[in-house]
Amino acid sequence: MAASPSSTRSARGSARARPSVAVEDYLEKIEQLIQAKGYARVVDIAAGLKISQASVTAMVQRLDAEGFIKYEKYRGMVLTSSGLEVARRITHRHQLLTDFLHVIGVGDEQVVYDDVEGMEHHISPETFKAIEALTRYLEKNPALVTRLRASS
Repeated sequence: MAASPSSTRSARGSARARPSVAVEDYLEKIEQLIQAKGYARVVDIAAGLKISQASVTAMVQRLDAEGFIKYEKYRGMVLTSSGLEVARRITHRHQLLTDFLHVIGVGDEQVVYDDVEGMEHHISPETFKAIEALTRYLEKNPALVTRLRASS
C-alpha cells in the first residue's frame, strides 16, 4: 500500500519540522516590532496579538528554549538567526498572499487581511511557489488582469 501524501510529507518533514502557527505568529510579531521600534517587549507583543502578557511570557520562554530568540527577563529579546529566518519567511508569505489577493481584485482590506491570516500558515511550499509565480506574472501583465476581471 502506497503512503498517502500527508504521511510522506510528515515523514520527510520530521528532520526539520515546520514551526507551529503560534510560533510563526509570535516570530512575525517580534520581527515587526523590532523593525518598527528597534525592540520587542512582552507588553507590545501581547497588545499586538491581543493576548495576555502571561501567555506571551510563557511563549517567549518557549521560543528562547527552542533557540528562536534570546530573551532576558525585564530586558527584552532579539531574534536568533533561525528565528529571523522563520519571521522573514512568514512575512514574505504574508506579503505575497496580500499581493495575490489585490491582483485578483479583492478590494476590501479587512477581507484581504482575514484571508491572508487564514492562509499564510496552512499553504504548502508547492502551492505558495505557484501563487508567487502567478502573482508576479499577473503584475507584469495588467491587461490580462483587466480581461480576467471583465469576464467574471
